[in-house]
Amino acid sequence: MDLPRKFTIRESSHRIHNPFTSEKLAALGQALHLAPGTRALDLASGSGEMLCTWAHTHRITGTGVDISTEFTARARARAAELGVADQVDFVHGDASGYVADEPVDLAACIGATWIGDGITGTIDLLRQSLRPGGMLLIGEPYWRRDPPDQNCVEACHARTEEDYRSLPDLLERFGELGYDVVEMMLADQDSWDRYRAAQWLNIRRWLDRNPDDELAPELRAELSREPASYARYEREYLGWGVFALLGR
Repeated sequence: MDLPRKFTIRESSHRIHNPFTSEKLAALGQALHLAPGTRALDLASGSGEMLCTWAHTHRITGTGVDISTEFTARARARAAELGVADQVDFVHGDASGYVADEPVDLAACIGATWIGDGITGTIDLLRQSLRPGGMLLIGEPYWRRDPPDQNCVEACHARTEEDYRSLPDLLERFGELGYDVVEMMLADQDSWDRYRAAQWLNIRRWLDRNPDDELAPELRAELSREPASYARYEREYLGWGVFALLGR
């Protein structure tokens, strides 16, 4: 049980595995007015940057769950680096079936709602770990502009245009599910650039070190096409944000 190797190669230098900068992550923590001792659960926690930095800054506690052995190891190392290993722990496992032993104050899935087959299922999963009155955090893409054709749709990692909503439609969907949107922090084109361009550098450095690896032809082809595709489609049409929700 692990992520495909090409994914960890692509994001080998990333602390945040989404188009979010450390500044935006810090701003979100400030905006949520996190109280010391807040207990959090982060499903698909990646390299643990959210839990580790918020534990350091806001003195929260919590658990992260991720399917990647490499990212889980990085998360534990980051907790030790920031001196918060006694506040947060990281579990290698399938987040799609994980429910906390005790109710938490904050339950999050940032950019990985496929663990619940979409927003509805992921919210249902998170809600099983959330105390009454607790807060959900959902990270999700949306259309900044209507995609002009199927090439754009697929370049934005969707099968059909209906896989994503516009931002207003996404916010309305949270309401239909019984939640008030009480905060949002959106990626911008610069944070998208920082996320995606770092992938290209990671791939190139890996290719230079591993020219004969079985993955080299696939990653070489990806590096050759992705910068222009990203600039033509993803950068212009795809938005992404983290949304804080409270049940009605």
